Amino acid sequence: MPHLDERLKKVARKIRVKTHADIGSDHANLLVALLRSGRVAKGIAIENKQQPLFHSEAALLGLNAEARLADGLDGLVEGEADSLSICGMGAESIVSILSSHPKRIPELIVLQPNRRADLIRRWGIDSGFHLVDEQIAYGHWPYVILTYRRAGHGADPAYRQIDHQADLLLGPWLVQRREAAFVDLLREEQRYWEQFTQISDASLERRNAIQRVLKRWTLL
Repeated sequence: MPHLDERLKKVARKIRVKTHADIGSDHANLLVALLRSGRVAKGIAIENKQQPLFHSEAALLGLNAEARLADGLDGLVEGEADSLSICGMGAESIVSILSSHPKRIPELIVLQPNRRADLIRRWGIDSGFHLVDEQIAYGHWPYVILTYRRAGHGADPAYRQIDHQADLLLGPWLVQRREAAFVDLLREEQRYWEQFTQISDASLERRNAIQRVLKRWTLL
């Protein structure tokens, strides 16, 4: 069984279904772990380049799985998978993939963007997927892991409207849980931003959101 880093371990713990699809799996370590642990019965790896496809095919040999050469959700048929994961990409790429074939997205999706998780949170609100959990895997970087379920209509209850902008930028579940490691992470980021006299509008927006959340916590 392949060794999973903390990031992929947290992703794997969110998945227990019959058929799981992983887009951009490269060496298919996540799928192999899910299959060998019995968390999924069948796996589908989707790659858009030949070399990663070869890697996935080799890793999945002898398992109930297949690797497909396709561009994102082009490689999945509607209703074919029960869950989907996309890990290790920028949020822009992830949102582009999800927006290309919305009807092909399974009921459960687990996403790990390398940056700009707020773009995925905005996508979820606009696309009828509710954010049922979010975690941080602390490694070389703090990686955010977002778990969504298709909900259709209705406001996402994860967003309590205390500070909607801060929730989008920092994560509603992370803010609500207020775990010590997350508090330390925000304080560290606040200190980082304080060393600059000029920053971009997007960075200023994030810095201000962190300041508001930390101030609110001190008043509780």
